[in-house]
Amino acid sequence: MAIAIDPAERGERARKIFEEGYNCCQAVLLAFADVLEQGGAVSEELLKTLGAGFGGGFGRMREVCGAFSACTMVAGFIRPATTPGAEERKANYALVQELAETFKERNGGSIVCGELLGLRERRPDGPEPSARTAEYYRKRPCSEIVRNAATLLAEKMKEAA
Repeated sequence: MAIAIDPAERGERARKIFEEGYNCCQAVLLAFADVLEQGGAVSEELLKTLGAGFGGGFGRMREVCGAFSACTMVAGFIRPATTPGAEERKANYALVQELAETFKERNGGSIVCGELLGLRERRPDGPEPSARTAEYYRKRPCSEIVRNAATLLAEKMKEAA
């Protein structure tokens, strides 16, 4: 039995997971846990583990956005490149580049966390996660970026089905 993929619902699911306290990468991955678990290759716990270090643009270093990192990971499930062959890799890389362009269009022109947050200098903020308060959510676009990333992935999954 195939799982229905509603892009708006997946986006909202990811936003809610992020606002429960998971990082941006984990939230996007977990929004698709049911789909990714189908083949038995991953579990929800593995997705949480894999995504743990990608929050805040790789451990709060403000590099590549964790939500986009999740898009890149899931691209491997949409267009797998599991052998050394160039054709699989080419298809996967083409999808990643397409995801990047659409992600940029929907999120202010970048895939870089520091740029998305409007930080002039991309410097590490230290390892201590920010407190998730109402002020945190008010001043950061992260909830919307996470929602957009999951919506985009769901659209690509529907196209590939």
